[in-house]
Amino acid sequence: MNIKYIYRGLCGILLTVLYCASFFMVWYTFVRDHNQTGQLLGYGNLGMSTGIYLVMIFLLMRSLGGYQIGVHRMMRTIAGQIVTLLIADFVEIFISMAITGQFRFFFAFSGRYLGLFIAQSALTLLMSTGMIIMYQRVFPSLKMVEICGNFQNTLYEKIESRPDKYDIEEKIQYPENGEGLEEEIAKYDAVVVNDLPSEEKNKVLKLCFEMDKRVYFTPKLSDIIVRGAEELNIFDTPLYLCRNMGIPLWERILKRAFDILLSAVLLVLLSPVFLGVMIAIKIEDGGPVFYKQERVTLNGRKFWILKFRSMVVNAEDDGHPHPAGEHDPRITKVGHFIRPCRMDELPQLLNILKGEMSVVGPRPERVENVEEYTREIPEFSFRHKVRGGLTGYAQVYGKYNTKALDKLKMDLTYITNYSPLLDLQIIFETLKILFVKESTEGFSEKQLEHMRQVELLQQLREEHKR
Repeated sequence: MNIKYIYRGLCGILLTVLYCASFFMVWYTFVRDHNQTGQLLGYGNLGMSTGIYLVMIFLLMRSLGGYQIGVHRMMRTIAGQIVTLLIADFVEIFISMAITGQFRFFFAFSGRYLGLFIAQSALTLLMSTGMIIMYQRVFPSLKMVEICGNFQNTLYEKIESRPDKYDIEEKIQYPENGEGLEEEIAKYDAVVVNDLPSEEKNKVLKLCFEMDKRVYFTPKLSDIIVRGAEELNIFDTPLYLCRNMGIPLWERILKRAFDILLSAVLLVLLSPVFLGVMIAIKIEDGGPVFYKQERVTLNGRKFWILKFRSMVVNAEDDGHPHPAGEHDPRITKVGHFIRPCRMDELPQLLNILKGEMSVVGPRPERVENVEEYTREIPEFSFRHKVRGGLTGYAQVYGKYNTKALDKLKMDLTYITNYSPLLDLQIIFETLKILFVKESTEGFSEKQLEHMRQVELLQQLREEHKR
């Protein structure tokens, strides 16, 4: 077994034991001080409550990447651990009340578990930071060779942004007939296959398999569709089935019921937040509280998405979209507060309640963006097999400025692998990314300049047609 996996496993065990031990101490001291029946201190109750907590920690840590020491960026890993603790400690309030049968202890449990969460979070920051720094020092980055096709992209820059994990030492074009490729691959720890034609990519994958070399490659849209295939063992040969029917009926019903329930509950619970943001927006400049945009959802249907206004009035008075940059002067003071934590998106709970959106799904795009992207990428319409979402796969694993093709690949991954558990995982991941700046960052000046040039060319084409 790779020593890296052993190290991660030991770190995960240590963190889990510390979390459960700290919970056990809080739970034990409470039932010792409030044990009126003499039964709560028995091994059964103590073991059951700690066992439930252990299962929650394990499942949440796995789902949110809390055990991935050294895999993700430091803050993303720690954010996953803290969100795990937040959810587990909150749920334990109600589990503890159920075990004790004393619902009058709500505030007593809330105070104790809040203190537990703060102490565990401080311990997490200390322990995980040390573990990750140790990992980076003990395990050097992989020495890699990138085998390129003719398509130009930014994969090299993305991989090189993680020097703690990867180091592309050489970039080569796929040689004619693959001659000399084995000798090149043998020099490195791993291979990056960057948009090679299918035939050449398959040759490299087979060669790496033969040589026991790990290989990284960017999937094509057909690769993602095949990932969701069902394996059939009815002949004496492997057979895969891609149903391509979208989400099954019973899962659509369950998803819609979940959307209605969650959006209604959140609208009630967050009503004070709604009121506070509305008052703040109105006080700042007296303009409208809400901002509406026409977007595209299920089956290409258009609807008006709602947001809290975070930019000046008439920020797009020329009728053309202008994506926000990292230091956009059009963003209001209130906007600088509500945009990073995604509070400007909260009114979309009303869109969800109306059936125009779902809690989880591909992020609805503006009509003009859909038209532009579909001209460049005809498969972009595949995203409309499901309702657009308040959050989605591309939102939690991508960035605000992720390119259209990459967003399409992530959203197609969600559609072809849908399950209610995947929805729950994305919701938990959404809580995690609030701690991570890179997921909310705006477009860089270089990206904005490129987008302005594309927009100008589009306007010139329209004028030429007239």
